[in-house]
Amino acid sequence: MSPSEAAPVFFLAVVVILVVVRLVCLAAVKLGQPPVVGEMIAGVLLGPSLFGLLLPDAQAALFPDGIRSLLYVGGQIGLVIYMFGAGYEFNLRSIAKSRKSVAAISSAGTLVPLALGIGVAVVGMSWVGIGKDGVAPVTSAAFVGVALAITAFPMLARIITERGIAGTKFGSLALACGALDDVLAWLLLAVVLGMHAGSAGPVALALGGGVLFAGLVFIVGRRLLAKAMRSERMGLDQRVLVTAMTLFAAAWFTDVIGLYAVFGAFCVGIAFPRTPAADAVLAKIMPIGRIVFLPLFFTYSGLNTRFALLADPKLLAFAVLCVVVAIVGKLGASWGAARLAGEPPSIATRVGVLVNARGLMQLIALNIGLAAGIVSPALFTVLVLVALVTTIMTAPLLSRLDRRDARKGSIDVLLTAEPVPVTGKS
Repeated sequence: MSPSEAAPVFFLAVVVILVVVRLVCLAAVKLGQPPVVGEMIAGVLLGPSLFGLLLPDAQAALFPDGIRSLLYVGGQIGLVIYMFGAGYEFNLRSIAKSRKSVAAISSAGTLVPLALGIGVAVVGMSWVGIGKDGVAPVTSAAFVGVALAITAFPMLARIITERGIAGTKFGSLALACGALDDVLAWLLLAVVLGMHAGSAGPVALALGGGVLFAGLVFIVGRRLLAKAMRSERMGLDQRVLVTAMTLFAAAWFTDVIGLYAVFGAFCVGIAFPRTPAADAVLAKIMPIGRIVFLPLFFTYSGLNTRFALLADPKLLAFAVLCVVVAIVGKLGASWGAARLAGEPPSIATRVGVLVNARGLMQLIALNIGLAAGIVSPALFTVLVLVALVTTIMTAPLLSRLDRRDARKGSIDVLLTAEPVPVTGKS
């Protein structure tokens, strides 16, 4: 398909995607779910799991192979802009305020699901055959472990913001733990990709390049961006241009070194100045990325998801096992670590529920694994199911906890308490 042939097909596909996403999001919100859950489900519905199953010819005509690369690039733009906003919402001081709890929860919430994921993958390769030809079993197992260790930080940030709990102890603690979890997970993913390549070069490049990038962004970039935002000679359009150039340059660099574009965008968001001018820039950039481009990523993921494969009883049983292991490993380990660090049961439970959501970040990791040739179609489908279940369960569980604590008379304290340093005393 030539570019001139692909363009009109792409535009029609985008229209259909946006219409379906809006409709599914409206239904999701009515059911008490955040909009991102609707976007994830819409992407799956447009793939072979439903649309392709019911109307295969129509699905093939709407999403031919010739435009899938365009959907991928458009989705990456959406991810970069979305992660920039997530970084802007993140407050580094939240880690310092509760550093003991953050360190304990992030360590347990990463290492325990990592170990359990490796174990369940070993079982799956001998039981179901989830491995891919040409990929070493140890690499496949390590990838599953990393996928289960990831937290959906952008979705977590959106849930916390929409529920108005960013100023609470458990809200700030969950944000800090989710961000640290994902940084650790990206580094581990770089290790897995290095294992697949059979070389330590990708790992060294990711670690060395990451240190260099962090220095450039937080020492040089922060000052330049602050100067641009307060310059009286710059109007809003010029500030948006500078921000976009910085954002895409960071995405390019982190993609090249193996930490991926989303990591660079997130770091730029953290380093971005907090001023009225900066707020105006985000108000200009964020809507187009979140509303138009991000749904393309979910659709691209949905086109690679084949839930019909779960008709195999063994694969379905393995998928259920993965969901259980993911919840026990992440929610359970994070809750236990929070309790050991001295957090009250209500806060520990809420933090565990929030960081348990895999959502967007697991889908990003799965697409990276798919592009690298590590993930088989069966494994991709199983892990998409894990992402959906752990994400969908978050909002209902939080609402249930709110109702329980409201009956006990303790909800007001939870929702109004500002983050405070953790003493470590139980």
